[in-house]
Amino acid sequence: MTISRDEVLAALATVDLAGTPLAGSGRLSEIAVDSAGRISLAIAIEPSEAAALESVRAAAEAAIRVLPGVTGVFVSLTADRPRGALQAPAARAGVQSEDARPSGRTPRVPVPQAIPGVAQIVAVASGKGGVGKSTLACNLALAFQANGLRVGLLDADIYGPSAPKLFGLSGKPRLISGRIIEPLDGFGVKVMSIGFLVEEDSAMIWRGPMVMSAITQMLREVAWGDLDILVVDMPPGTGDAQLTLAQATPLAGAVIVSTPQDLALIDARRGVAMFRKVAVPILGIVENMATFVCPNCGSVSPIFGHGGARHEAERLGVPFLGEIPLDMALRESSDAGRPLMVDQPTGPHATAFRAIADAVWRRVASGEAARPAPRIVIA
Repeated sequence: MTISRDEVLAALATVDLAGTPLAGSGRLSEIAVDSAGRISLAIAIEPSEAAALESVRAAAEAAIRVLPGVTGVFVSLTADRPRGALQAPAARAGVQSEDARPSGRTPRVPVPQAIPGVAQIVAVASGKGGVGKSTLACNLALAFQANGLRVGLLDADIYGPSAPKLFGLSGKPRLISGRIIEPLDGFGVKVMSIGFLVEEDSAMIWRGPMVMSAITQMLREVAWGDLDILVVDMPPGTGDAQLTLAQATPLAGAVIVSTPQDLALIDARRGVAMFRKVAVPILGIVENMATFVCPNCGSVSPIFGHGGARHEAERLGVPFLGEIPLDMALRESSDAGRPLMVDQPTGPHATAFRAIADAVWRRVASGEAARPAPRIVIA
């Protein structure tokens, strides 16, 4: 049974927001309804309204949940707007109110908040998509787990979630209590992704504030339990979502993934610059798709060049963590939902992933990454 947008709006008309039906308040985002009956939307608020409007958010979820055919509801409060963004009708028509005028104040910077039970959080990032970041994040998490650590993985790529496919996971996470949900288990790693909450072919047509609200909920409303390390598979690029996530999450450091070619290294450089600007330590750079070994003749071909990431790491003064060769087995295992760390735990790729995990954990656990670089003084 297909649920229409009008049916959702009719249900929300029964929810009161300061004497006005929520449906007509002008605060609703686009309403997303998938074919499985899952509904998601956001309510725009000012930061100061968050506590007071939590009851409105809960009432909206309850009103939608009773509609016939609804299998899941995701309603969030979005406060990622400057003061005055929620304007009165006159302001929307072109008459600027006092609150809508520039105040000259410095934009509010998110304050990092620890996640209970999680000792260390490491971001796996890239300046652009298509460099194998998610595959590396998946196998790196499994390498940490193989090394005896308690590990979780958050797939923070809302527009292109890959964790469900990479870990071979499907199904909806179980609601434990209130808004707290239980992550799925991927070969011993606790995994959370928006891909578990929407259909595989659904397009997430969300603006930045709703994306950040979803990421925040997956970070803080998931029963991660006690973890030694949480790996965050960051969205590609260096936009608002990446910047806010880096600022609002107490990251122990970031691993940058790049292919050897100059085009990818330019974007990797931007990724390093972004993390440095928000004082997140760079744990190192990984060169993915470093070389290709022909399975028939054994010849080695540098399809995307070779050594570019190593040279870039040296130029930027950050550690080079290692190379991952381009291999058909890596692609096949990823498509099959059987990561090479699981499928071939003693193979060359698994050895490379474990070496990278060792290097990252040594820097994180020792606090080495957080220490400032030595200063050379010439007398």
